[in-house]
Amino acid sequence: MATEAHHASRFNLGDPAPIIVAGATAVGKSAVALALAERVDGEIISVDSMQVYRGLDIGTAKPSSAERRRVPHHLLDVVEVSQPFDGAQFVRLANTAVAEIQKRGRVPILCGGTGLYFKAFLEGLDEAPPADAALRAELEVSPLPQLLRELERRDPDALARIDRENPRRVIRALEVIRLTGRRWSAQPSSWNAECGPRTADRFFCLRRGAEDGRARIEARVDEMFARGLVLETEQLLERGLAGNRTAMQAIGYRQVVEHLRGERSLEETIGLIKQRTRQFAKRQMTWFRRQFKAQWRTVEPEAGAEEVADLLLKP
Repeated sequence: MATEAHHASRFNLGDPAPIIVAGATAVGKSAVALALAERVDGEIISVDSMQVYRGLDIGTAKPSSAERRRVPHHLLDVVEVSQPFDGAQFVRLANTAVAEIQKRGRVPILCGGTGLYFKAFLEGLDEAPPADAALRAELEVSPLPQLLRELERRDPDALARIDRENPRRVIRALEVIRLTGRRWSAQPSSWNAECGPRTADRFFCLRRGAEDGRARIEARVDEMFARGLVLETEQLLERGLAGNRTAMQAIGYRQVVEHLRGERSLEETIGLIKQRTRQFAKRQMTWFRRQFKAQWRTVEPEAGAEEVADLLLKP
């Protein structure tokens, strides 16, 4: 069964305000969101920075056609894999989707694991300067260790907080520092320190025990390869995947591309993806704990999605 953490949710099921179901990779949030949507007459808005790309299906665990027939989904397959997509676009499209869902008298359910998108949606976008093409091109050709040394020298607080294995994030931090002359960690922002009370009432974060979470991640990665992740990646390369810096950061695709280039064996690639996914899930949990006031729910291994959805609705 599932167990509760913090106070129980108390909201009117007729309230059309958005409900949020968040959590780390493989925690089971998509299945719970589906069950929840069927109970409250809801529609699901994907909060996933990779599911917006057409063709990134297996590696992002994108909802199936059958699941989309059960409940309407939004913000899936928004752009081609060769096109850029960012938080500003997400907020604009998510706000439109919320308004349209509420106009139909239904409940928006935002479900996903991209913490930055949740934060942008709830609290507004930051005020950092826009990208500078020339500066970014210069940073992109620099080795990551060199970029990390510069970041350590110019903003050690940023280095402590940033995902050091994500060149895109490191480059953006240095870009902001060089453009503004100020530390990235001290940039003015419209993001607030906490979410409002209603956000907490309707914001649920799911979590699992360490062993259960690890087993689910490993099973998911094995299933992705069984379903044809390598072939999907080959097809995406033909459509321009390698030229999209954001999409190439997706765990699974990046490692398979490296395998296809001969950098490691398939067995080593599968093991690396499992490791990277576990590390990513841990960072996701840390982000949600630090950034949001949410109601946490621990999902036991034997708990089904319907049982967890019922738990979220308990007064």
